[in-house]
Amino acid sequence: MAKDERNTYSIQNDSSMGEVKIADEVVAIIAALAATEVEGVASMAGNITNELISKLGMKNLSKGVKVDVLEGVVTVSLALNLKYNYSIMEISSKVQEKVKNAIENMTGLEVADVNIKVAGVEMESQE
Repeated sequence: MAKDERNTYSIQNDSSMGEVKIADEVVAIIAALAATEVEGVASMAGNITNELISKLGMKNLSKGVKVDVLEGVVTVSLALNLKYNYSIMEISSKVQEKVKNAIENMTGLEVADVNIKVAGVEMESQE
C-alpha cells in the first residue's frame, strides 16, 4: 500500500491554525498498545509479542486490529491471544474500556464499538 492510499481522518480543522489529520493505522496502533497493556492479554493474534515490538517497530503491532472511522465515530475490532487462567469476560471488558479511553483521549474521535475476538490462549512457558 502506497503512502497516498492510507485512510486519514480530520480531527481538527481550525482556519487560523490549519488542519490535523490522523491515519487509521495510528488509531490501530493506539488500540493495540492499549489492549496489550491489560494484564492477561498475551499478544495480538497473528502478531509479535510486546518484547519484539521495540526491535521491529510499531507498524507490526497494528496487524491484529481493524479500524473503521465513519464521520468521526470509530469502530475497532481486535484479535487477541489471552493468557491461560484469566477470566475472558474480565479481560475483554478491561480491554474494551482501555482501548475506548485511549483512542478518545488521544485523538478526540468518538468510539462506538470495541469488538474483541479471542483467537487463542497461551500457556505459560516452562523455563
